Amino acid sequence: MATVLITGGTGLIGTALTSLLRDRGFDIIILTRKIPGRKRDRVQGVQYMTWNLRRQILDPRAIQQADYIVHLAGAGVAEKRWTAKRKVEIRKSRVESCQLLVKALRDTSHHVKAVVSASAIGWYGQNAAAPFVESDPPDAGFLGETCRLWEASIQPVTEMNIRLTILRTGIVLARTGGALPAFKKPVRLGIAAILGNGSQMISWIHIADLCRIYLDAIINENISGVFNAVAPDPVSNKTLTLALAKKMKGDFFIPLHVPSFFLKMLLGEMSIEVLKSAMVSADKIRGTGFQFIYPSLESALGDLA
Repeated sequence: MATVLITGGTGLIGTALTSLLRDRGFDIIILTRKIPGRKRDRVQGVQYMTWNLRRQILDPRAIQQADYIVHLAGAGVAEKRWTAKRKVEIRKSRVESCQLLVKALRDTSHHVKAVVSASAIGWYGQNAAAPFVESDPPDAGFLGETCRLWEASIQPVTEMNIRLTILRTGIVLARTGGALPAFKKPVRLGIAAILGNGSQMISWIHIADLCRIYLDAIINENISGVFNAVAPDPVSNKTLTLALAKKMKGDFFIPLHVPSFFLKMLLGEMSIEVLKSAMVSADKIRGTGFQFIYPSLESALGDLA
């Protein structure tokens, strides 16, 4: 069976994708800074090989064995406050990892057929009318510029006649990890915490559908270029919060708006993204024949809440 090399394979998306691909019969190699020493920290049947971004070193055996590469690696955008140092780390981790993969593909004999690289809907700015589509230009802010550099850094693989697919991913909803646990925390205390005025639109995707898009991008030779990886049902922050609270608590919760100024004090520059309204179109990925298992927020929360 074909071998898929995954960077960022121990994160939220990488872990779920590894499970799906193994169920479908693929062999998996995970690139990691340090191979897990304990057996319980490894996934049975998965190979682990090393790379080092700072030193721009990658085990050539990983490239030699791979039929496909899924590139997910990058410092978490929402994990820490956006200090100047953290912003450099977020950007460098994405750009330098792409550059290392490109260098390894140029320097190593291989038979890689396709690269599927993560990006984010942070590419886009704010909108109020028509949803963003893949041909829209990047936003001038920090995330927009980061996504532009990120995507540009992996683009040279196309010069080697390797099919490239870039997935601009929305807010990922999953039971553990991602955005949903943060939404659930106040709800468990009976509070539906609506951020700002709650009108900002959220383009989200269920983790299972996201992994299935990655699978399609691997096996479908007609899928190349940039695609938005979002569900076809963007909702407002208020709608999502209240729907989640209703699912978890019935009628026993109190809606509470968290003022924008408080979010700005708490999160700093990151609050811009929390309060940003971005409707993103799923039409292009649906045009490939992809069918969502969880196309609506109701269906997604029915599985996850």
